[in-house]
Amino acid sequence: MLIRALIVLLIVLNLGVAAWWLTRPEPQPLPPPEIPVGVARLQLVDESQAPTPADTAPASAVVATAEPSRCFSLGSFTSEAGARQAQDSLQGQLLRAQLREVPGVGASGYQVVLPPAADREAAQATAARIGAAGFDDYLLINQGEQANGIALGRYRSREAAERRQSQLQAAGFPAQLQPVGRAGPSQWWLDAGAADGADLAALARTASTGTPLPLECTALR
Repeated sequence: MLIRALIVLLIVLNLGVAAWWLTRPEPQPLPPPEIPVGVARLQLVDESQAPTPADTAPASAVVATAEPSRCFSLGSFTSEAGARQAQDSLQGQLLRAQLREVPGVGASGYQVVLPPAADREAAQATAARIGAAGFDDYLLINQGEQANGIALGRYRSREAAERRQSQLQAAGFPAQLQPVGRAGPSQWWLDAGAADGADLAALARTASTGTPLPLECTALR
């Protein structure tokens, strides 16, 4: 009887301990230790690489700030070197910039020629090869500065002359384009764009040009 009573007592005690364990409150976490003044808190690797608000800004917002809101042309310049010098003087003040050439006017036409050969025999051999290649509009030049050269056609428009030149060059002949009559020199312009509020007059003074001319921003590539 005594042994049975001890067994029953042990069972009751075990049940009591199990009930207490199941119903006990959750232990509260210990507060973090106080960090001394002047000591930086350690950061995890994931925390140090977390994106900042500036990093997560939309890409379109960054691109939009680089788009010019005012576009204009500065010039004209009598040479490409002068236009490039003006562009360099405005480095960092323009959002976009490109050079533009306006060919001079005054030529009455254009001719396509081959430069003079070393002698008459060489010029005749080249003329024969031109004819064999299928070109029938050519003339051997007999006198003057272009003697022993070959005239390959005269055209009113530059575009037509350039087409003829390209055809001959594709066939292996070093054709050249020459204006007929005196043509004026080319003019160069600096097409540029700036942010809203830019002082265009000050930019023109820096580039040593006259009043900026308005330009559509779509003209800037």
